[in-house]
Amino acid sequence: MNQFKYNNKYLLSIVFISALGGFLFGYDWVVIGGAKPFYEVYFNIVDFPSLQGWGMSSALVGCVFGAMVSGVISDRLGRKKPLQIAAVLFLLSALGTGWAHNFTFFIIYRIIGGVGIGIASTLSPLYIAEVSPAKYRGRFVAINQLTIVIGILAAQIVNWIIAKNEISDQAMLWNQQTGWRIMFWAELIPAMLFFGFLFMVPETPRFLVKSNFTEKALKVLKKIGNEAYAAKELALIKGTLQTDHKSVGIRKKELKKLYPILIVGIVLSVFQQWCGINIIFNYADEIFTTAGYSVGDMLFNIVITGSINLIFTFVAMGTVDSWGRRKLMLFGALGLAVVYVALGAAYYFNFQGWPILLLVLIAIAIYAMTLAPVTWVVISEIFPNRIRGVAMSVATFSL
Repeated sequence: MNQFKYNNKYLLSIVFISALGGFLFGYDWVVIGGAKPFYEVYFNIVDFPSLQGWGMSSALVGCVFGAMVSGVISDRLGRKKPLQIAAVLFLLSALGTGWAHNFTFFIIYRIIGGVGIGIASTLSPLYIAEVSPAKYRGRFVAINQLTIVIGILAAQIVNWIIAKNEISDQAMLWNQQTGWRIMFWAELIPAMLFFGFLFMVPETPRFLVKSNFTEKALKVLKKIGNEAYAAKELALIKGTLQTDHKSVGIRKKELKKLYPILIVGIVLSVFQQWCGINIIFNYADEIFTTAGYSVGDMLFNIVITGSINLIFTFVAMGTVDSWGRRKLMLFGALGLAVVYVALGAAYYFNFQGWPILLLVLIAIAIYAMTLAPVTWVVISEIFPNRIRGVAMSVATFSL
């Protein structure tokens, strides 16, 4: 008989609040794809491919900076306060990007949002991993990926609802002047919820113990589970911190012991982004219009891709702890390779319409149940407590 009991209602509430950072990550990452055909006309950059690319990728500059600083500030301030900082950055970005009347300010606010993404994408899964019982950790960290996917789908639906009437000249003009702004402003609602709800979550027990707030850590653990769970988890945290302290010294010889773990985190993070899926997400409009779809049909197809992404994320949550991390990663790598060969061949032989949509959906399904969630689970688990914040920062920076 299992002596440990968990307060699932409380645990799920703090996990989902933290995972709102993932929702904002997903929304902010994808919303620009639907706004792209309209703000490019407004800012008069349609004939400037370099500026078009800069508009799409500028947020990543902020992501890199946010990921770089997230480890340092999380090891000093904890996991909770930096997430609140990220929430404020999301608010500023949503407000400013929708308000911008010249391309320079548009870029500035996109970069600010990128910093928020960099911090949230590092610390939301880290927070979840540190409050979750080991038995459910994989499944709960996958919730962060679930909220990323829901954020992606929300952005796709908002974009489609706003722009679906673009066929008329009047509607097209409205989208070019105002519609794309509303796409960004819609992010204000979840950003405000994220900021407000974060006041209701505790700091993680691991950080509290590391900061010598053992009593506070014990109180948090007792909210998560019963007395037996709290006592065992506290002892486990103390034991791992002591082990980390012994194994992580100042001398280079001792630090070298951590290099293989860090390399694993970096390689997996890079591979998740170099697997090719970002082309499908960020340039879905061009993929579908090249395949013969109108703008309205293209946006509807993007909503379908988001729905498939969501469905197979649920599949991942049911398999990540039973199938294991390694099998899912291998299946994802092989499956995507096969699909990309088929997709490339489809374009080479000038296929159009549903075959392209089908291959895109298969690619997204494979990614959603393998590389997307499993990478976050692995990099939130493998690092020792003492360097976890900085190591996660390095891994996310690589990603």
